[in-house]
Amino acid sequence: MKAKFPFSAIVGQNAMRQALLLAAVEPRLGGVMVFGDRGTGKSTAVRALAALLPPIKVVAGSRYNADPAERERYPDAGELRHAKAVEAPVPFVDLPLGATEDRVLGALDLERALVSGEKRFEPGLLARAHRGFLYIDEVNLLEDHLVDLLLDVAASGENLVEREGLSVRHPARFLLIGSGNPEEGELRPQLLDRFGLSVEVTTPTDMAERVEIVRRCDAFDRDPDAFMARFADAEAATLKALAKAKKALGKVVVPDAMLERATRLCMAVGADGLRGELTLMRAARAAAALEGKKAVGPAHLAAVAPSALRHRLRKNPLDDSGSTARIERALAAL
Repeated sequence: MKAKFPFSAIVGQNAMRQALLLAAVEPRLGGVMVFGDRGTGKSTAVRALAALLPPIKVVAGSRYNADPAERERYPDAGELRHAKAVEAPVPFVDLPLGATEDRVLGALDLERALVSGEKRFEPGLLARAHRGFLYIDEVNLLEDHLVDLLLDVAASGENLVEREGLSVRHPARFLLIGSGNPEEGELRPQLLDRFGLSVEVTTPTDMAERVEIVRRCDAFDRDPDAFMARFADAEAATLKALAKAKKALGKVVVPDAMLERATRLCMAVGADGLRGELTLMRAARAAAALEGKKAVGPAHLAAVAPSALRHRLRKNPLDDSGSTARIERALAAL
């Protein structure tokens, strides 16, 4: 297996790393959108997080990464009813820009139909990404109807395909990560709003930080094993914190005062709809769980507010400051 750059070795880009960790703890956040310059470690960070997570149990031979605990929910349950449970890496699927709807959703296996006359469903990329990550680089260049479709499946956790005389439904739970450079095209606001968190990454301007990034990339290229060993303890600590946070998440309390604070913030910045409050609450709870806290506090809300709200603000023609600056001003005024 090709070595992956350790998540703990990534220098800077704190907002992106925090958003990915929050989404790993709380899948209901609905995915992460990362906008920023090319060559700033967006795909490296996503792949590193996927590689960090522990292997999952799957039904051997399943084309859907079937969970052995609920194997009856998968279309191949009949043929694999006696198959053993085996360990497999957390799935990571790159969705190419030229992907067709059939390739994404799955379609009739034409070769089998022509050779044997048997109608059989060929699972698509959503089945391969189940229980893992679906990553779309340059998501802003993907056709709108595909983005819409992906977000629908990500929200429902199921993929339903009805075509060519087939009707197939299978679980499709994955963490959707999109990235793109805004200079190459915008994502429609209606689609952007459906990503739980949105962060911006920029090219580092600090000399020491840039030097350290280059130094670490060079060390990894020359000797990946030695580099990974150097960060093994940090990776283990991150993994332990994630596991602990996921276990504690359901017990973390969001006091009424924090819900009211989140609502006041959303009203102050003019966030559209109620997804802002819901995302703020879920993200703040995940942040508290990562810190080992039993209740959400103002600091947790403040920490996640920019990534939860910056893509949900109405444009103010009288205020040309950035969305993050508007959120920070509103937080200071609460």
